[in-house]
Amino acid sequence: MRRRDMFHAALAGAGTLLGLRAVQAATTEPARLKVAYHLSDLDKVNFVLGNIKNHYEGTGGNVDIALVVHGPALAGFKSKGISAAISGRFTGLVQQGLDPHACGNTMHGMDITLADLLDGFHAADRGGVVKLAELQSQGYVYLRP
Repeated sequence: MRRRDMFHAALAGAGTLLGLRAVQAATTEPARLKVAYHLSDLDKVNFVLGNIKNHYEGTGGNVDIALVVHGPALAGFKSKGISAAISGRFTGLVQQGLDPHACGNTMHGMDITLADLLDGFHAADRGGVVKLAELQSQGYVYLRP
């Protein structure tokens, strides 16, 4: 009789433990995503900014996003002559946490500085492709829309 009581107590304890783990798993927030967007095509600037906006909305902001820009696309972020729509969209994304990087090689080749770009950019001094590889080694998922 006593063995039966011990068996039932152990069974009840195991059931409680499994139930607590299920509740804990259901209430645990999903892991924060880390995403690196790669942009080099000038004609895709607005499209990529739209993708990033959708990414923030789709994850409820539970995401770290880096944008690495090089090549012709960098001209789309020069503060002089940029459309108000792109400037406003970019500024809003930076306020949400977007971490934009401009390729140092492209800046040198285009003879522009960070001061010529929209506020928020950081220089990827060793190059945009190097920055992308560094981000991937830090666990960022690579996206090139």
